[in-house]
Amino acid sequence: PVAEPLTLDLLEGEWSIARLPAAEPVPDWAWSEVFSSVSRTNDELSIIAPSPQLPSSVKSEGGFRVLAVRGPLAFDAKGILADLAGAIAAADVALLALSTFDTDILLVRQQDLAAATTAISSRGHAVEVELK
Repeated sequence: PVAEPLTLDLLEGEWSIARLPAAEPVPDWAWSEVFSSVSRTNDELSIIAPSPQLPSSVKSEGGFRVLAVRGPLAFDAKGILADLAGAIAAADVALLALSTFDTDILLVRQQDLAAATTAISSRGHAVEVELK
């Protein structure tokens, strides 16, 4: 368990994750002032961005909500992502997770949001709605 209770901000809106060919340049629609993520491997270019920004021609999965751990988190902090992911997994909810310099980000499907937030709260953490 995490020593201190965490606060997670539930971002407004719906996000999607898109998959493009690995060599594709990062498109302009990939960026958001609220939250976006771009990751490239040898096999793919993955982009998480607000759903309304994605062209319909792009291969994607939508319907995600974003929960951001309020940070900044210390680099030597231990167990934060494991605690949150464990709680969400125990609630039988699928999760996409990533980390930034300052924090951890969790994405769950809209239909699983209530179960995920209940699971997070059951570990003593708080979920607050972030207004734009």
